[in-house]
Amino acid sequence: MTSPLVKRFLISLNDNALIGFFTFLFIIGISGIVAILPPPAPKPPTYRARGLLRFQQPPITITETGGNLTRQGKASIDERFLKSNNILEPAAQGLPIKPEDLVDDVKVQFNEPPEGEEDTGPTEILLQYEHPKEGVAQQALQTMMEGMVEQSRLFNTSVLRSRIDSLQKRIDGVKQELQAAEQAYFRYITEQGSSLVSAEDGTLFSGISGAQQQQREIKLTLEGVEAQIQSISSQLGMTPDQAYTASALSADPLVGSLRSQLLEIETQIAKLEDDLRPQHPQMQELLKAQAANEKLLQQRVQELIGTGNVLVPLPGEIRQTSSLDPARRELANNLVKLQTQRETLVSQLQSVQKTERELRQQYEQFPAKQLERGRLQQELQTKQALYNQLLTQLLDAQSAEAETVGSLTIGNPAFDTKIEPETPAGINPIIAIGGGTVLGFIAATGVIFLLSILDNRLHTAKEIKDILNDREVAFLGELPFVYNFNRDRVEVPIIQDYNLSDLHYFELFRTNLRRGAAQSAKVILLTSLTDDEGKTVVAYNLAIASAQAGKRTLLIEGDLRSPSSAHYLHLEIDPDAQLEPLSYYGSRSDYLHLVPNVENLYIIPSAGPQVKAAALLESSEMRRLLDDAKGRFDLVVIDTPALSTCNDALLLEPLADGITLVTRPGITCKTPLETQLDSAIEAELPLLGAVINAVEPKEIAPLPNDFEDDTAAPPSINPVTPAAQLTPEGDRNGSASPQSQSQQSASR
Repeated sequence: MTSPLVKRFLISLNDNALIGFFTFLFIIGISGIVAILPPPAPKPPTYRARGLLRFQQPPITITETGGNLTRQGKASIDERFLKSNNILEPAAQGLPIKPEDLVDDVKVQFNEPPEGEEDTGPTEILLQYEHPKEGVAQQALQTMMEGMVEQSRLFNTSVLRSRIDSLQKRIDGVKQELQAAEQAYFRYITEQGSSLVSAEDGTLFSGISGAQQQQREIKLTLEGVEAQIQSISSQLGMTPDQAYTASALSADPLVGSLRSQLLEIETQIAKLEDDLRPQHPQMQELLKAQAANEKLLQQRVQELIGTGNVLVPLPGEIRQTSSLDPARRELANNLVKLQTQRETLVSQLQSVQKTERELRQQYEQFPAKQLERGRLQQELQTKQALYNQLLTQLLDAQSAEAETVGSLTIGNPAFDTKIEPETPAGINPIIAIGGGTVLGFIAATGVIFLLSILDNRLHTAKEIKDILNDREVAFLGELPFVYNFNRDRVEVPIIQDYNLSDLHYFELFRTNLRRGAAQSAKVILLTSLTDDEGKTVVAYNLAIASAQAGKRTLLIEGDLRSPSSAHYLHLEIDPDAQLEPLSYYGSRSDYLHLVPNVENLYIIPSAGPQVKAAALLESSEMRRLLDDAKGRFDLVVIDTPALSTCNDALLLEPLADGITLVTRPGITCKTPLETQLDSAIEAELPLLGAVINAVEPKEIAPLPNDFEDDTAAPPSINPVTPAAQLTPEGDRNGSASPQSQSQQSASR
């Protein structure tokens, strides 16, 4: 069996033979032009100029910078350095040469030192330049060599001058940094010097100890005062604030006068209340006088005490609070004095504690201040050392500027040598044409092979099987071209009752459908990716094979967008079906036809072409039709449009038990097939499998010896020789010739 790669190449050769032929002719034409070209004319002599530059040893210098600079200059010399513009432009001036030509034409070779000597890099530079005019190469090369020597000296000088300028800029920056470090150090010493000195000589520690001793003394005194306050408070039964209030009120004469008047009024009320009622005018007058004195007493208390932090007695407690005797008044005054002394001692204690905290904080910050002083001092020393070092380097570079020399010197001046070129031989015409023939054959073969690789079609059944196996889709069989002629000698792709040579392939297809998950499937929906894969032919022949096996079979033309193909079975459909499709599908007597000459086969021809095909497929008439067919027939085969043209197959899928995909080598494309299979698997559609149509008979795998069907063994094969090779019909079936296309078009 031919391999898929060879098969694709042969198909591409058949499809693109003209492109390969023109490619072959193009290469042959080029080789013929090369063969008739005259031999090249002899080249004129050229003049080769050579010169030698040497790396000179660094001279003895006073400073180390001069020697290092010479060695650095030697290491910087390379081919790019030697071919800089300021060397090439003077060399080309006044000569018939362009500076950009010298970049490629001048050859530079660096010679290493002989073996056994110390490897210090290249010691010589060999220069070479060719020009067709005598003297031009020598003059240009000599000018270049002199420019290279001068360029080396200028490079060393420029490097040194650049170093001096860089050092000067660096010194200016370091000087500013040094001044900033000095100012920071002096400012820190000015601000923190006294605290550092006090911490270092012990003054700060003594201050902390003195503050602690002073706190202890104040606390002792404070404890004594608090003991006296507590003793006097217990004697008086008052707090210091209450004692202050009572003392102030008892010392005021107006408060005493008001208290006397109130006492006199209350005495009169007590005498009269047994004889007079409270409503008596005299009693009312006394009560008003009592209330007025009480109010005046409260107002006087507010004037004396105020609204500050001093405790103000309640109205009922004013007379009791303001009636201290002289002894208790003296105790109250002493209590107030002791309270004032206590507050003074507390304030002193807080002040001393604050001073101690500040001293402790200074003592705790002493190590950090020491570190900061050390850091500033070290930074100042570092800046000073860097500044001194840069000054030394600047002095060394300025001294070395007068000692600088170039790294190159002319070893041998440039000299000319005449060179006679060889006369090139022409190309042998036979070799040119023969090589062109071979190259043209290879190029044509390569173009055809490339086109076969770029072709997205699947040309062999094996390629389709591999895609099905990768996605675990069942493979239902391979079907051949069907070559038959009806009684009118018209070529048709339908198996006829008088010629059943290809029936066993469709029997095998039907048997594979009944295996596995499709055992209970009665309504089979056939579709394809495109219109050229022969799904209609497969549907017709599958229905014929099922009927030949004794199964009551119904074929439904579900492609309502195309005319019916029932004329292949010698049937004529109702001409009014296209005008009233709903009535057509609603009446069993109109749509159901028994196929003549094929027992057990019924067909429902299409009422197409219809503009609103989707509405008909989703109608209740179509649903009832399929429900009725499922109960009356053993197998229902539905032929639907291709998936690339519309979604009619997906509209009928809920009414079917499974979907079978029809593919065809040379028509089915890889990417759409993979996409449709992945979409069906992802959508969990009931995909029963796929069948490969229109396979060459010699490529179909042999049938198994134990072929079995549910009725009988397959009929014998009567070979029929076709009159002509069949081509796809293009629209509905994939095995009809152009002759049948014209006849079918006329009949439709």
